[in-house]
Amino acid sequence: MDKVPLSVAIITKNEEQNLPACLKSVFFARQVVIVDSGSVDQTLQIARTFGCEVFCEEWLGFGPQKQLAIDKCVEPWILVLDADERVPEETAAAIKKIVTSAGVRAAGFSFPRKNYFQGRWIRHAGWWPDRVVRLFRAEAGCMTDAAVHEAVCVEGPVVSLDAPLEHETESRLEQILQKIDRYSTLGAREAFAAGKTATPWSAFFRAALTFLQDYLLRLGLLDGRQGLTLAVTDAVNKYFKYAKLSELVRHNRITAKQEKDSSGGA
Repeated sequence: MDKVPLSVAIITKNEEQNLPACLKSVFFARQVVIVDSGSVDQTLQIARTFGCEVFCEEWLGFGPQKQLAIDKCVEPWILVLDADERVPEETAAAIKKIVTSAGVRAAGFSFPRKNYFQGRWIRHAGWWPDRVVRLFRAEAGCMTDAAVHEAVCVEGPVVSLDAPLEHETESRLEQILQKIDRYSTLGAREAFAAGKTATPWSAFFRAALTFLQDYLLRLGLLDGRQGLTLAVTDAVNKYFKYAKLSELVRHNRITAKQEKDSSGGA
Protein backbone atom coordinates (compact mmCIF):
# COMPACT_ATOMS: atom_id res chain seq x y z
CA MET A 1 0.00 0.00 0.00
CA ASP A 2 1.23 3.52 -0.80
CA LYS A 3 2.49 5.45 2.18
CA VAL A 4 0.89 8.77 3.13
CA PRO A 5 2.73 12.06 3.89
CA LEU A 6 2.92 11.47 7.63
CA SER A 7 5.80 11.20 10.09
CA VAL A 8 5.28 9.28 13.34
CA ALA A 9 7.44 10.34 16.30
CA ILE A 10 8.03 7.78 19.09
CA ILE A 11 10.43 7.73 22.03
CA THR A 12 11.54 4.42 23.51
CA LYS A 13 13.48 2.69 26.23
CA ASN A 14 13.17 -1.09 26.61
CA GLU A 15 9.87 -1.30 24.71
CA GLU A 16 10.30 -4.69 23.01
CA GLN A 17 6.93 -5.86 24.37
CA ASN A 18 4.95 -2.85 23.14
CA LEU A 19 6.72 -1.60 20.05
CA PRO A 20 5.75 -4.25 17.42
CA ALA A 21 2.01 -3.67 17.81
CA CYS A 22 2.52 0.09 17.79
CA LEU A 23 4.55 0.01 14.58
CA LYS A 24 2.16 -2.37 12.85
CA SER A 25 -0.66 0.10 13.50
CA VAL A 26 1.15 2.94 11.67
CA PHE A 27 2.33 0.96 8.64
CA PHE A 28 0.72 3.60 6.39
CA ALA A 29 3.09 6.41 7.48
CA ARG A 30 5.87 7.44 5.11
CA GLN A 31 8.32 8.01 7.99
CA VAL A 32 8.59 6.60 11.52
CA VAL A 33 11.17 8.18 13.81
CA ILE A 34 12.39 6.37 16.93
CA VAL A 35 14.44 8.27 19.52
CA ASP A 36 15.80 5.77 22.03
CA SER A 37 17.39 6.55 25.39
CA GLY A 38 19.42 3.47 26.21
CA SER A 39 17.42 0.32 25.50
CA VAL A 40 19.16 -2.93 26.46
CA ASP A 41 16.49 -5.28 25.08
CA GLN A 42 15.43 -5.87 21.44
CA THR A 43 13.81 -2.43 20.96
CA LEU A 44 16.37 -1.10 18.47
CA GLN A 45 16.43 -4.31 16.44
CA ILE A 46 12.64 -4.31 16.22
CA ALA A 47 12.57 -0.67 15.13
CA ARG A 48 15.12 -1.26 12.40
CA THR A 49 13.29 -4.39 11.21
CA PHE A 50 10.19 -2.25 10.69
CA GLY A 51 12.22 0.27 8.66
CA CYS A 52 12.16 3.04 11.27
CA GLU A 53 14.72 5.82 11.39
CA VAL A 54 16.48 5.17 14.71
CA PHE A 55 18.37 7.73 16.80
CA CYS A 56 20.00 7.23 20.20
CA GLU A 57 19.96 10.22 22.54
CA GLU A 58 20.54 10.77 26.25
CA TRP A 59 17.38 11.18 28.33
CA LEU A 60 16.24 14.82 28.61
CA GLY A 61 12.76 14.42 30.09
CA PHE A 62 9.53 13.47 28.33
CA GLY A 63 8.79 16.80 26.66
CA PRO A 64 12.31 17.56 25.37
CA GLN A 65 12.84 13.92 24.34
CA LYS A 66 9.69 13.89 22.22
CA GLN A 67 10.68 17.23 20.72
CA LEU A 68 13.93 15.61 19.57
CA ALA A 69 11.85 13.05 17.69
CA ILE A 70 9.62 15.75 16.20
CA ASP A 71 12.67 17.71 15.04
CA LYS A 72 13.78 14.69 12.98
CA CYS A 73 10.44 14.39 11.16
CA VAL A 74 10.35 15.51 7.51
CA GLU A 75 6.75 14.96 6.39
CA PRO A 76 4.13 17.77 6.39
CA TRP A 77 2.03 16.02 9.07
CA ILE A 78 3.32 14.58 12.35
CA LEU A 79 1.69 12.03 14.67
CA VAL A 80 3.18 11.69 18.16
CA LEU A 81 2.70 8.28 19.76
CA ASP A 82 3.91 6.43 22.84
CA ALA A 83 5.26 2.94 22.29
CA ASP A 84 2.32 1.45 24.23
CA GLU A 85 -0.28 3.15 22.04
CA ARG A 86 -2.03 1.80 18.96
CA VAL A 87 -3.87 3.34 15.99
CA PRO A 88 -7.02 1.28 15.28
CA GLU A 89 -8.13 0.78 11.68
CA GLU A 90 -10.93 3.36 11.87
CA THR A 91 -8.49 5.93 13.23
CA ALA A 92 -5.90 5.07 10.62
CA ALA A 93 -8.51 5.69 7.94
CA ALA A 94 -9.37 9.08 9.45
CA ILE A 95 -5.70 10.08 9.63
CA LYS A 96 -5.01 9.01 6.05
CA LYS A 97 -7.96 11.05 4.82
CA ILE A 98 -6.76 14.14 6.70
CA VAL A 99 -3.13 14.08 5.56
CA THR A 100 -3.99 13.42 1.90
CA SER A 101 -6.78 16.02 1.59
CA ALA A 102 -5.98 19.45 0.17
CA GLY A 103 -8.92 21.19 1.82
CA VAL A 104 -8.03 20.53 5.47
CA ARG A 105 -7.76 23.86 7.34
CA ALA A 106 -7.09 22.66 10.86
CA ALA A 107 -3.58 22.90 12.32
CA GLY A 108 -4.05 19.90 14.57
CA PHE A 109 -6.39 17.13 15.70
CA SER A 110 -7.19 15.54 19.05
CA PHE A 111 -8.29 11.98 19.74
CA PRO A 112 -10.17 10.31 22.57
CA ARG A 113 -7.95 7.65 24.09
CA LYS A 114 -9.10 4.21 25.21
CA ASN A 115 -6.93 3.20 28.16
CA TYR A 116 -6.69 -0.53 28.89
CA PHE A 117 -5.45 -1.79 32.26
CA GLN A 118 -5.03 -5.48 33.02
CA GLY A 119 -7.20 -6.31 30.01
CA ARG A 120 -10.07 -3.95 30.84
CA TRP A 121 -11.08 -0.73 29.09
CA ILE A 122 -11.17 1.83 31.91
CA ARG A 123 -14.16 4.14 31.41
CA HIS A 124 -14.35 6.05 34.70
CA ALA A 125 -12.24 8.14 37.09
CA GLY A 126 -11.23 10.46 34.25
CA TRP A 127 -9.76 7.70 32.09
CA TRP A 128 -12.28 8.21 29.28
CA PRO A 129 -12.37 9.97 26.90
CA ASP A 130 -8.89 11.19 28.00
CA ARG A 131 -8.63 13.43 24.92
CA VAL A 132 -5.11 14.14 23.62
CA VAL A 133 -3.72 16.24 20.77
CA ARG A 134 -1.37 14.07 18.71
CA LEU A 135 -1.72 14.92 14.99
CA PHE A 136 -0.57 18.30 13.68
CA ARG A 137 1.01 20.15 10.80
CA ALA A 138 4.78 20.09 11.08
CA GLU A 139 5.08 23.87 11.11
CA ALA A 140 2.32 24.34 13.70
CA GLY A 141 3.12 21.98 16.59
CA CYS A 142 5.70 21.33 19.27
CA MET A 143 6.00 19.68 22.69
CA THR A 144 5.91 21.48 26.01
CA ASP A 145 9.24 21.21 27.82
CA ALA A 146 7.74 19.50 30.88
CA ALA A 147 9.77 16.62 32.27
CA VAL A 148 6.50 14.77 33.01
CA HIS A 149 2.87 15.28 31.90
CA GLU A 150 4.10 16.76 28.63
CA ALA A 151 1.65 17.78 25.89
CA VAL A 152 1.51 18.84 22.24
CA CYS A 153 0.99 22.57 21.68
CA VAL A 154 -0.51 23.65 18.35
CA GLU A 155 -0.69 27.14 16.87
CA GLY A 156 -4.00 27.30 15.06
CA PRO A 157 -7.38 25.55 15.15
CA VAL A 158 -7.53 22.06 16.63
CA VAL A 159 -10.38 19.74 15.60
CA SER A 160 -11.70 16.99 17.88
CA LEU A 161 -12.02 13.61 16.18
CA ASP A 162 -14.29 10.78 17.34
CA ALA A 163 -11.89 8.04 16.20
CA PRO A 164 -9.86 6.87 19.21
CA LEU A 165 -6.30 5.90 19.98
CA GLU A 166 -5.75 2.82 22.14
CA HIS A 167 -3.38 2.80 25.09
CA GLU A 168 -2.16 -0.40 26.74
CA THR A 169 -1.12 0.95 30.13
CA GLU A 170 1.44 -0.85 32.27
CA SER A 171 -0.37 -3.65 34.12
CA ARG A 172 2.46 -5.31 36.07
CA LEU A 173 2.41 -4.04 39.63
CA GLU A 174 6.18 -4.27 40.01
CA GLN A 175 6.65 -2.01 37.00
CA ILE A 176 3.88 0.32 38.17
CA LEU A 177 5.68 0.86 41.48
CA GLN A 178 8.91 1.67 39.64
CA LYS A 179 7.01 4.11 37.44
CA ILE A 180 5.45 5.75 40.51
CA ASP A 181 8.90 6.23 42.01
CA ARG A 182 10.19 7.82 38.80
CA TYR A 183 7.16 10.02 38.10
CA SER A 184 6.77 11.20 41.70
CA THR A 185 10.42 12.28 41.73
CA LEU A 186 9.99 14.23 38.49
CA GLY A 187 6.75 15.77 39.75
CA ALA A 188 8.32 16.79 43.06
CA ARG A 189 11.25 18.46 41.30
CA GLU A 190 8.92 20.38 38.99
CA ALA A 191 6.79 21.52 41.92
CA PHE A 192 9.89 22.57 43.88
CA ALA A 193 11.21 24.54 40.91
CA ALA A 194 7.84 26.31 40.73
CA GLY A 195 8.18 27.39 44.36
CA LYS A 196 5.58 25.03 45.81
CA THR A 197 5.83 23.58 49.31
CA ALA A 198 4.41 20.55 51.16
CA THR A 199 4.53 18.66 54.43
CA PRO A 200 4.14 14.93 55.15
CA TRP A 201 0.64 15.66 56.46
CA SER A 202 -0.39 17.60 53.36
CA ALA A 203 0.99 14.74 51.25
CA PHE A 204 -1.21 12.29 53.18
CA PHE A 205 -4.36 14.41 52.80
CA ARG A 206 -3.74 14.92 49.09
CA ALA A 207 -3.36 11.17 48.65
CA ALA A 208 -6.54 10.41 50.61
CA LEU A 209 -8.49 12.99 48.63
CA THR A 210 -7.17 11.55 45.37
CA PHE A 211 -8.36 8.06 46.27
CA LEU A 212 -11.83 9.27 47.29
CA GLN A 213 -12.14 11.36 44.17
CA ASP A 214 -11.02 8.58 41.79
CA TYR A 215 -12.83 5.66 43.38
CA LEU A 216 -16.06 7.24 44.62
CA LEU A 217 -16.73 10.67 43.14
CA ARG A 218 -15.50 9.77 39.65
CA LEU A 219 -16.95 6.24 39.86
CA GLY A 220 -13.75 4.24 39.55
CA LEU A 221 -15.54 1.54 41.55
CA LEU A 222 -17.51 0.72 38.38
CA ASP A 223 -14.27 -0.48 36.76
CA GLY A 224 -14.02 -3.45 39.13
CA ARG A 225 -10.75 -4.60 40.69
CA GLN A 226 -8.84 -2.67 38.03
CA GLY A 227 -10.56 0.54 39.11
CA LEU A 228 -9.61 -0.11 42.74
CA THR A 229 -5.98 -0.77 41.82
CA LEU A 230 -5.78 2.40 39.74
CA ALA A 231 -7.31 4.53 42.49
CA VAL A 232 -4.81 3.17 45.01
CA THR A 233 -1.79 3.61 42.73
CA ASP A 234 -2.89 7.15 41.83
CA ALA A 235 -3.13 7.97 45.53
CA VAL A 236 0.27 6.42 46.25
CA ASN A 237 1.81 8.43 43.42
CA LYS A 238 0.26 11.60 44.82
CA TYR A 239 1.56 10.87 48.32
CA PHE A 240 5.13 10.26 47.23
CA LYS A 241 5.17 13.28 44.93
CA TYR A 242 4.34 15.63 47.80
CA ALA A 243 6.31 13.70 50.41
CA LYS A 244 9.37 14.05 48.16
CA LEU A 245 8.54 17.73 47.68
CA SER A 246 8.46 18.10 51.47
CA GLU A 247 11.86 16.44 51.62
CA LEU A 248 13.27 18.82 49.02
CA VAL A 249 11.88 21.84 50.87
CA ARG A 250 13.32 20.64 54.18
CA HIS A 251 16.72 19.93 52.65
CA ASN A 252 16.75 23.36 51.01
CA ARG A 253 15.99 25.08 54.32
CA ILE A 254 18.74 23.15 56.10
CA THR A 255 21.23 24.02 53.36
CA ALA A 256 20.24 27.69 53.43
CA LYS A 257 20.61 27.80 57.22
CA GLN A 258 24.02 26.18 57.07
CA GLU A 259 25.18 28.64 54.44
CA LYS A 260 23.84 31.54 56.51
CA ASP A 261 25.55 30.27 59.68
CA SER A 262 28.78 29.74 57.78
CA SER A 263 28.64 33.22 56.29
CA GLY A 264 27.88 34.78 59.67
CA GLY A 265 30.73 32.90 61.30
CA ALA A 266 33.15 34.15 58.66
